[in-house]
Amino acid sequence: MITIISCTNRKLAVSKSISEFYQDLLRQQQVSSQILDLQDLPTDFVGSALYENSGSNQTFNQMTELIKDSEKLVFVVPEYNGSFPGVLKAFIDGMDYPNPLKDKKCAMVGLSSGVQGGALALSHLTDILNYLGMHVLALKVRIPGVEKVFRQGKITDKLLLELLTMQIRDLVKF
Repeated sequence: MITIISCTNRKLAVSKSISEFYQDLLRQQQVSSQILDLQDLPTDFVGSALYENSGSNQTFNQMTELIKDSEKLVFVVPEYNGSFPGVLKAFIDGMDYPNPLKDKKCAMVGLSSGVQGGALALSHLTDILNYLGMHVLALKVRIPGVEKVFRQGKITDKLLLELLTMQIRDLVKF
């Protein structure tokens, strides 16, 4: 099972729609997947699920169980302030030790309104995931100007669509 993580808790963010589009692409390749949307995190999880409160928040625990039970992950990462959303870092920090990301494999899709498609966000996240022992697929798809190329629930740019398809094939073989 592949879990696609929509890496923000911001309401009405395009990350969830991109995650659903990615899930459709996986379905076309007969690959089963599920979406873990960080919008579903409890609003108080930083105080009720992390550190000395580890294991206390059932909703948070259920979300981290999805990670543990997944064979591979796909991070759909919007760029916020030159990096990835802080809620993703807090979510990772709240996971059990040893971290359930160790030895798992993942792919990344970066999103931005700007021209770099979240390149810095993906770089920062790669450093953290590598530190935790996760294996990151080399082909990281960056979607710059996301508002211009994602219309009516679909990527309209041919090259980006081709790159996403290549990434999925590589992830399945990874």
